[in-house]
Amino acid sequence: MFAAFTYRDFRVQWMGACTSSIGTWTQSTAQNWMIKDLTNSPFYLGLDAFLQQLPIMLFTLIGGVLADRRDRRRTLLTSQYIQMSTAMALALLVFLDVVQVWQVLALSFCTGVAQAFGGPAYQSLIPSLVDKKDLPNAIALNSIQFNIARVIGPTVFAVTITLGALWGFGDPQSMALCFVLNALSFLVVIYALISLRVKHIPSTASTRMLDELKSGIAYVRGHGNLVGLIVLAATTTFLGFSVLTFLPILADRVFYGSASTYSLLMICSGAGSVCGALVVAWLGKFPRMGLTSLVTQALYGILIIAFALSSWMWLSCVLLFLIGASLMVVFSSVTSLIQLIAPNEMRGRVMSIYMVAFRGGMPLGSLASGYLATFISPSLVIGINGTLLVLVAAYFLVRSHGVREA
Repeated sequence: MFAAFTYRDFRVQWMGACTSSIGTWTQSTAQNWMIKDLTNSPFYLGLDAFLQQLPIMLFTLIGGVLADRRDRRRTLLTSQYIQMSTAMALALLVFLDVVQVWQVLALSFCTGVAQAFGGPAYQSLIPSLVDKKDLPNAIALNSIQFNIARVIGPTVFAVTITLGALWGFGDPQSMALCFVLNALSFLVVIYALISLRVKHIPSTASTRMLDELKSGIAYVRGHGNLVGLIVLAATTTFLGFSVLTFLPILADRVFYGSASTYSLLMICSGAGSVCGALVVAWLGKFPRMGLTSLVTQALYGILIIAFALSSWMWLSCVLLFLIGASLMVVFSSVTSLIQLIAPNEMRGRVMSIYMVAFRGGMPLGSLASGYLATFISPSLVIGINGTLLVLVAAYFLVRSHGVREA
């Protein structure tokens, strides 16, 4: 289950990334709750998610070319410095009590720009840290660190809010502390990147960037199974992430709870994702990964429909746990298949296209769902998205496009 941890560079990178992810989820939870307090609008929650992920669609393909042409660690370090700066800027605005929702949205966009260039470099770096036979295990373990953070981050947020109240701090000061903690977490991942021994030798080809970008797109188009997997990833995030986007609203309107209620719901989702990633790590590279992804996505949609219908807190927590687990099985399996198919010299470009689809689906889905939720209830929007997820899985199970056999 932990084969990739036998590689020193992977262990170092994993610890740094995990620490940074904890800080990111601490800020994300606090930021969503703050937007809810500032606007009480599902549309602004969706808009914030959209603006943070919009640069993924705009710049990630360029980031993928740079990941193949330049030192991936340098690109990652620049990305971390920018994200650390935006977290500190938001903390200062909140601490001075001058924060407005447009400032939060602008900083989210700046963070997204940094992630658009850092993401392909990070995804391309992972295969350099382990042998190919242990790559699916490394991808699953990488997913585990991200989802451990989904458990610990909201917990840190809840503890910070609770302690702040006991010490006489208001919610804004407590949230500012969450943003400071996120900024400090980037120091750990920066140190980890500097400590890596692996060396990336960029391509010495003099081909123009636009030509390299076109060659990456042509490579993906020439492999039908890659196209199918990327489309599957896009629909999964477009339809499936509205559950997390609307959790602050649901915690308030459906469960009549507080920030602690929202934190508990996030923790349940994150804990399920950790368990799902552990299952994939244990399985490693197994036959019919594509078929498993499709069946699990259908289950994912059914669970989302059940969550939309639930008004019982305990049942919703169980469903969120199962939703997180099924999502992670789909995500880890699809990512592993794409990493295994893509050759090293094309991996940055292939992964950038995948990231545009996977992460680009999040903002578009959040914006569309947030807008729709201004006319109908957020629960109904979630239920519609769950139904569509089942239909997408059924389509690929019937027509395949190379996904079912992958």
